[in-house]
Amino acid sequence: MSEVTSPAACWYLIQSKPKQDERAELNLRNQGFTCYRPTHKVEVLRRGRRVQLEESLFPGYLFIRLDRMQDNWFAIRSTRGVSRLVCFGQDPARVSAGIIYSIKTLADIEPVSPALHSGDRVRITEGPFSDLEAIFLRPDGDERAILLLNLLHREQKLKVPLRAIKPSSPPRAAPTRAFAGPTYA
Repeated sequence: MSEVTSPAACWYLIQSKPKQDERAELNLRNQGFTCYRPTHKVEVLRRGRRVQLEESLFPGYLFIRLDRMQDNWFAIRSTRGVSRLVCFGQDPARVSAGIIYSIKTLADIEPVSPALHSGDRVRITEGPFSDLEAIFLRPDGDERAILLLNLLHREQKLKVPLRAIKPSSPPRAAPTRAFAGPTYA
């Protein structure tokens, strides 16, 4: 197919089925197509441990290098994991080689994004402080975290297992009022 790239080959965009980016890439490569699925490393909390995963930079999409004259475009539609070739009107969406090159160079130098950042609001789910909100300060090894908890009008540092916290939902915007004076609890 197009594993040996011809000068007439261009990059195009493929939309994969939900959560099947990796499967689509594997099946297209097995057919001999040249594909590129940019990935980045992220840190997530799983069962109270910080775990690094590699995820797609553009979930649901990947790039494929095709020659309009030589490659069998019909095989792409029936490939497992592939939803469709992204088109504008009747023409497939062409992606410039410069954009692919930029994505490759930036993806290589991107650091791992942590699951929790200093200052994030978290909710304690276990122990004597369960159901209280706190501020994440920093990790303390692979299985613990240091939190800042407002207790009796004083901020206290607290070490808890990572399995005992979860990110808190962002605070909802307060409804607007005609009177914008001080509020008392």
